[in-house]
Amino acid sequence: MAKKMGRRARKFAKKNLQSVMKRKRKLNALFQKKFAPRQEKSDSPEESKNLKNDMQTPVDPEQEILDGIVSTNPFGDLFIKEDDDSGADVSDSDGYLSEDPECPYISEDEEESCPEEMCKDVVLLEQNTEINQRLKNQKRKLSKLCKKDPQFSKFLESRRSEFLKSKSEEIYSDDEGDTSSMDDEYIVGNEISQVSKVITSSTVDVWCWLVMEQPNWPGLANLLNAFRAACHYGLDTGEVSPVKIANREVFCKILTFVLSEAKGIFCGLLRISGFSNKETILKMKNKPEWKTTRSLIKSFLRSSLFLLNQETDNQILVFVLSQIRLSILLFSAFPSLTKKLIKISIHLWVTGDKDLSASSFLILRDIASEFSLDNIDTCLTKGFGAFIANSKFMKPQNIEHIEFLENSVVELYSLDIQKSYQKVLMSVQQLASILRLALKTKEKDELKKIHSWQYINCISLWVKFVSCNYKNHDLQQLLFLIIGVIKGIAHLFPGPRYLPLRFKCVKMLNQLSFSSGVFIPVESLLFDCLEIRGTNNAEGTKLKHLDLALLLKVPNQLLKSQDFQQASVLSAIKLLAEHLSQWCYHVSFPDLATIPLILLKRFHENTSIESVRRPVKRFIDQVQQNSDFIQRKRDQVSFSPKDKESVDSFLQLEKCDRSAAFTKFYDNMLQNALA
Repeated sequence: MAKKMGRRARKFAKKNLQSVMKRKRKLNALFQKKFAPRQEKSDSPEESKNLKNDMQTPVDPEQEILDGIVSTNPFGDLFIKEDDDSGADVSDSDGYLSEDPECPYISEDEEESCPEEMCKDVVLLEQNTEINQRLKNQKRKLSKLCKKDPQFSKFLESRRSEFLKSKSEEIYSDDEGDTSSMDDEYIVGNEISQVSKVITSSTVDVWCWLVMEQPNWPGLANLLNAFRAACHYGLDTGEVSPVKIANREVFCKILTFVLSEAKGIFCGLLRISGFSNKETILKMKNKPEWKTTRSLIKSFLRSSLFLLNQETDNQILVFVLSQIRLSILLFSAFPSLTKKLIKISIHLWVTGDKDLSASSFLILRDIASEFSLDNIDTCLTKGFGAFIANSKFMKPQNIEHIEFLENSVVELYSLDIQKSYQKVLMSVQQLASILRLALKTKEKDELKKIHSWQYINCISLWVKFVSCNYKNHDLQQLLFLIIGVIKGIAHLFPGPRYLPLRFKCVKMLNQLSFSSGVFIPVESLLFDCLEIRGTNNAEGTKLKHLDLALLLKVPNQLLKSQDFQQASVLSAIKLLAEHLSQWCYHVSFPDLATIPLILLKRFHENTSIESVRRPVKRFIDQVQQNSDFIQRKRDQVSFSPKDKESVDSFLQLEKCDRSAAFTKFYDNMLQNALA
């Protein structure tokens, strides 16, 4: 157990989990305090008991990630499932391939490592030596505790036996079938020569040439072992390797060649033209070529996953993902490796930069569209959970990234509507139950769940999903359920302080109305900003820029500022223009525009803020002009409002040409907003 804690948790946590590193620092301080040199002679039974309790609560990195998602995701717990392979490890479950003894190794007399590289390697070695020394010290202190406390010793022995049993089950464990035949293809650590062969640049060049000239060259296993060593380059894994990478030039050569040529090499060995679909790979499993190639493919895929899990350079990660995508159908033969690829891709998708997130999403989309139903479900579940967990805060720095994540999840769920519809419906029903409880109790904790970014982003996600798929699928039940939830949110938080939240609700309602063609009245949710009192004469806080898109609730000190009034009025005009533009050719437009015109004219007469008066006056003129135009056209027709067919065909020619003045006004407004 201690071995598992010391290696896996440290590696994973150092790169990804700040919470684990924080806990680790506390534990280190605790160990240093308990086992200081001046207290070695005074070990008490109480200390032994405390340490025993600490050892009884091990930290599993995978479980801590899952706990983090669940704790930050009150709206997606229906989607979170325990992983079947949470104990599996990408790096340690595979061994080196049996090498060809006749494979050429070319030694070079000149020193290939530059001084800077040697210095960096020395630093890494010193750090690894220090870590190993600390582990030895803790192991020695644990042995002392075992002698003092027999029950603690029995506890460690039981945990050690369980760990060894699970570890033996992990080795070569795959869901695709029996792996007993693989024992001859790998060599275990005690069979590896203690003297590692150094892979030089000239050796790599010769191997690459031989592989390209002779696809069935038996030395391919040597090249894949070198690729595995390159994926572990710079890491002290504690295992004996038959090969050693000379320097970074060799590292780059091996990675570039193997990743770029892997698809062609394996297609040649399997005697197929390409990986058209997963059925091609599944049919190959019954042919003799697969039995000889399987271990090579598995070694390549596992090494690639280890590299993705350890590498921190975004450019290298993007390159690796792009090359893995070319051979991604090979993962269909290894279900356990597919699950690990999904995990790694989800992590890179939500934490990487723009290019890395896009490359990771392409991997997820290919898996969801080409692989089995279980993998599709995993992609949908983990994708939604990761999106909710990473949309807790909205800042100028991450708003674009969250929008990309939202579009990505919508695209994943849109691949197969029949499979994803029930998941979406369950999520919206859960959101509705949270809202229903908040409306009933009005408790502070329940209200906080509603006006939170996670709740609003979750609603926005499903609004976009319905908008993208409503015309091609029957989503009417989901549409009206979402409309009810959004209206409930808007009415739950009245007053000017929650105007940004209601503006977001109006924007989502406009989006649903535009995509479905259903009329959704929103005017009453917009005009609270026109009734703010004490704004004109108050000396409010003056800000350079107030972005309501980043707020759900306005701070008290900004409520009476001119900046807030200006931003809220302009936002209301923009949303009202978006709403009216959908119905500017409808026969009922004059009736729809009557109340907004009355309220806006009254506001224009009373306000003294010149930066608000001009856009309001221009908007009033455009709405009035379009209302008069529709009224003239309406006076010329003879059908009644009950004639639905004639009402729907009213001004269809003008609507197709987009010739109305209000349409051009709204298009100019959008262009100015983008500029």
